[in-house]
Amino acid sequence: MKNILLAFLLFTLDASPRPEGAAAEAAVPASGGHGLVSRASQDGWTTLVGEKGLEAWKPANGWSVVGDVAVDEADPKKLVLKTGAGVITNGNAKSANLFTAAEFGDAELHVEFTVSKGSNSGVYLMGRYEIQVLDSWGKKEASYSDCGGIYQRWDPKRGKGKEGFEGHAPKSNVSKAPGEWQSFDITFRAPRFDADGKKTENARFIKVIHNGTVIHENVEVTGTTRAGAWEDEKARGPIMLQGDHGPVAYRNIRIRPVH
Repeated sequence: MKNILLAFLLFTLDASPRPEGAAAEAAVPASGGHGLVSRASQDGWTTLVGEKGLEAWKPANGWSVVGDVAVDEADPKKLVLKTGAGVITNGNAKSANLFTAAEFGDAELHVEFTVSKGSNSGVYLMGRYEIQVLDSWGKKEASYSDCGGIYQRWDPKRGKGKEGFEGHAPKSNVSKAPGEWQSFDITFRAPRFDADGKKTENARFIKVIHNGTVIHENVEVTGTTRAGAWEDEKARGPIMLQGDHGPVAYRNIRIRPVH
């Protein structure tokens, strides 16, 4: 029954015709190379981070556009910033969280990121549901709080020591070393609401791929995850990048609404 439900959801989210030939290649987000961004956007992908940097995002203190980053050999907990364009970073200081100007519902999202040693960030769908970004290099058993995890929910009313619940660990830890570029490919289904605004269906991560490996399939989230921008749920919301937990950089972020 679970497999039938997953197949139905995938069909529902991906019912639009597929391009063929060269157009099909352009529609597939690649793991590297800023030059592929403009080609992909012609086939329904909107570039959120490419050569133009922060134009798709609301102003936020601490974020800047650079050409590339690398781990500082003298201090691996820091990043060395290289002049140029195509990469956004919060540098080596805690910054504000970054939000897209546009809002999205059901969507496919491609994200490339890198962190310094021990650093932490997060990609929040609709500003509410987090896929964790963390230096989890070499960890044998991953938890919900490791890279690629769907972060736990949080409710102080549950009592001390029981506040956190419903976190989902990735199926496997495929994290790369600090300073190496990594990727997420996320297919997300937004929560559903009736005409009166009552939620009729929970949000769901249909699939999450980390560095080419599927780490989540058909995972339901019954509410917003911890440290999201809002605790309420809506049919649409912005993409949020967490900037207040340590050095991080992002590039080649692209999104395609799913109808």
